[in-house]
Amino acid sequence: MKKIIEESLENSYTYKEFSALVRGLLDENKATGHIQSEALTNYSLLNDKRMKRLNKTIQINATTIAEIKKINEPQTWLVLTEGWCGDAAQNLPVIHKIAAANKQINLQLVLRDDQEDLMNLFLTNGAQAIPKLLILDKQNNVLQTWEPRPTIATKMVADYKARHGALDPEFKKDLQIWYNKNKGQNVQDDFVALIKNLKRKDA
Repeated sequence: MKKIIEESLENSYTYKEFSALVRGLLDENKATGHIQSEALTNYSLLNDKRMKRLNKTIQINATTIAEIKKINEPQTWLVLTEGWCGDAAQNLPVIHKIAAANKQINLQLVLRDDQEDLMNLFLTNGAQAIPKLLILDKQNNVLQTWEPRPTIATKMVADYKARHGALDPEFKKDLQIWYNKNKGQNVQDDFVALIKNLKRKDA
């Protein structure tokens, strides 16, 4: 596992580099990933606009900052993602700002389709769901993971699937509305809980 992680890190992007990659591909009417389609390109264009807006508007609260600042050893936060992923576009700007609150945290992103071996080590209910975040220590051991959606959204998805069998466009629209109203607070709550859990393990 560690070899796969380290090889992925060698092909990773900073948040700024990832954003530039997505925009560069959009200039060529392309999306990230091994499959190209008009739909994926349109999703990428929408997500690029969404991330630009969230980069300006997302606020990290004092509780989150205080907890993140308690990290006193180097960590790498490695995220599997793609430019066309709607959940990634909503969550990455929040994760980026959380990571920026502590210089001990190095946020790096990799493309899921380019790192399939890594993705297959960290499936969610058997699926290559993204974004998937791995918290690594300075020896690149996995300390903790974070699922593709914040906890409230994850429950929304599970409940809807239980009632209807699959997600449909109506639900996906409702999910985006929830993201817009929540303004990244659930992601922050999740990460505060993650850090507290890591500290309990270290104690």
